[in-house]
Amino acid sequence: MRSNGAHEVWKKVELDLSQLDADGLRGPPDGKVSVSYEFVVPNTADCKAEVEAIDHTVQFMPGSSGRIGATKEQCLCIGSTHQADHATVLLSLARLPYVERIIECHFE
Repeated sequence: MRSNGAHEVWKKVELDLSQLDADGLRGPPDGKVSVSYEFVVPNTADCKAEVEAIDHTVQFMPGSSGRIGATKEQCLCIGSTHQADHATVLLSLARLPYVERIIECHFE
């Protein structure tokens, strides 16, 4: 059961996790795909290290704004739901005080 604090944290995760299976994949049985997500962090070594310790799929894209609108002081981060305990990873990222939103990444 989620506490009120966790409920507020989950609001940062703007993904429909109910569409994902236990492996973090969605879609029909013969066409399952992972979901990429993006968020921003301050563009510092400490913040990047903290995020990397939580999410081993994360890729850092400094200088890119992404759909989320990273500024030049921020670093765009892209991760994947196709990992063990994807929901726990997303919750841990959302608990970071400098992560404001986590949205689906569309590579367009």
